[in-house]
Amino acid sequence: MLYEEIVGEMVQRIETGVLKPGDKLPSIRTLSQDFACSKNTVIKAYDELEKKHLIYSVPQSGYYVVDGYRARDHAEEAAADIDFLSAGPDRHAMPYRDFQHCINQAIERYKQDMFTYSDIEGLPSLRVQLARHLQELQVFTIPERIYVVTGSQQALHLLVSLPFPNGKRNICLEQPTHAGFIESVRQHQMTAYGIEVRRDGIDLKRLEELFRHHDIKLFYTVSRFHNPTGYSYSNEEKRRIVELAQQYDVYIIEDDYMGDLDSNRKADPMFAYDPSGRVIYVKSFSKVMLPGLRLGLAVLPDELRDTFLQAKFAADVHSPMLTQGALEIYLQSGMFSAHIDRMRQLYSRKAALLQQAYEALLPASVSYSGSLSGFYSTIELPAPLKAKQLLHHLREDRVFADDARRMYLSEFVKENVIRLSISQVEEELIERGVQKIAKGIVELLRQRTQVRFV
Repeated sequence: MLYEEIVGEMVQRIETGVLKPGDKLPSIRTLSQDFACSKNTVIKAYDELEKKHLIYSVPQSGYYVVDGYRARDHAEEAAADIDFLSAGPDRHAMPYRDFQHCINQAIERYKQDMFTYSDIEGLPSLRVQLARHLQELQVFTIPERIYVVTGSQQALHLLVSLPFPNGKRNICLEQPTHAGFIESVRQHQMTAYGIEVRRDGIDLKRLEELFRHHDIKLFYTVSRFHNPTGYSYSNEEKRRIVELAQQYDVYIIEDDYMGDLDSNRKADPMFAYDPSGRVIYVKSFSKVMLPGLRLGLAVLPDELRDTFLQAKFAADVHSPMLTQGALEIYLQSGMFSAHIDRMRQLYSRKAALLQQAYEALLPASVSYSGSLSGFYSTIELPAPLKAKQLLHHLREDRVFADDARRMYLSEFVKENVIRLSISQVEEELIERGVQKIAKGIVELLRQRTQVRFV
């Protein structure tokens, strides 16, 4: 068909460098004359190129080549990799075009505001939309208690160092946990106590001992779809943890970074068991939308308002106005709800495929965790294997995963745990990737045995 010829011609011009990133494409009128076709045919071709994320449109201006387009040979080379390392959302499922429309609308809606500094706590109209959105996650609060942050990591980093109303000093955190939070603890030179996350949850008696004897200011927890294990607490476990925090005057930072992906509508956040301010609720949009968006939120008690805003002002004055406006429009329009429905289905399929592959392919000496989120999971290798040995072996076979050592405090470090993220792995490659991991484990164990008996 003629529109396909136009698509092919434009792709060739981009790949050969005739059209470079940022260059303007020929106008619709020009191409319709060059190819002796209707303007609708050219529009259809350009729509197809937009869907391939090769070009983008600017209203009243024209079409332009997307910056960062990779040539076909690079794309094919990358396709040979099985990437369990990257932890961002599935690139093929991200709402690029929808969010582009929201960005364009935000530019128009807030064009005057972009010439001034915004509210430190966030765009007021966005906070109204966020309060409505949080209700779907069983987080009931008012816009005045919601603070927009430049990614949830910013909220965590600031909160670690702030004085809390309980006057305490030390941190308690799950082991293993989000590497960014561990780095924040180290940067601020805070004293931290770990509690191990196991298949059956955490030891609540041990948690109570830590709360009672170690001057714990706050307990950092990822209550569902834990990073890196993928585990989630039951409602009863969440309720009991909150009760312990109330009893021993400890604050909880609940990092619900992927709560949107939870299809269990009966699953409550810890916040629901104490919305007064004991539980500080933190949420990100990076894992379910676009990491480059760099927006998150924190629901804080009034007692932390002034100190948090002072720290936020010192960090960046305020979060980017344009992306705040775009997120507001994205939420208000209903686009976010439709997107999340698709993401739940996508990641649930991937999670099921991963668990099936684990059960069918991994050696009996290996233990593993699982998650319905379709993001994180861990594999604990049998002794005497080390994670770095297996990861080096797998890289030669173009399989990539993460060493979990950086996700532990020094006294808890395990050198035989790898973390897998399947969010960016094609469904048809999941089983093949696990098969290569299993093969690598068996080969390394065989090599150790041969060396021992030589």
